[in-house]
Amino acid sequence: MDLHHTAIQPIGPFYHFALTPNNDAGIMAGANAKGERIDLAIRLLDGDGKPVTNGMIELWQASAAGNYNDPGDPAFYGFGRLATDNQGLCLFQTVKPGCVQGLSGRTQAPHIDVSIYAPGLLRRLVTRIYFGEDATNDSDQVLALIPANRRATLLARKTLEGSQWNIDIHLCGTCETVFFDV
Repeated sequence: MDLHHTAIQPIGPFYHFALTPNNDAGIMAGANAKGERIDLAIRLLDGDGKPVTNGMIELWQASAAGNYNDPGDPAFYGFGRLATDNQGLCLFQTVKPGCVQGLSGRTQAPHIDVSIYAPGLLRRLVTRIYFGEDATNDSDQVLALIPANRRATLLARKTLEGSQWNIDIHLCGTCETVFFDV
């Protein structure tokens, strides 16, 4: 008998049972929130490129003004959590975040912090989503730590027809997304 690695090793059939069924948890900014309104489509994939249909994605982000807790924008929530659908997709409604100050005082490029929970993961995975072709990406200290040939795994792409940004998150394999050890 030959044994081989599989792309995902589920820890049991009960993981999806506890995921939030409330799609309103994907609305991260109300209708009156300040800033450029965007939809962010995240597709969660295993090492074989197949959809992870029982995962959960949690997002944290700054407001358009670059504040995580923005008292000047009560319609901005900055947090979202959704279960993946049968295509491995989650669709979040928010505003494009502004630049935030890093620990060293240097400005960080607009980004969204991501936590991923899925079968086979004993701990959450943590990554960031940056916005492709944003001029401030070149000066972001965190993005600069990532080898140039791997940075694209963190860049969302804007669709041609509107305000939607898309990104695939690969849990493992040759296209594995860059994850942070936090």
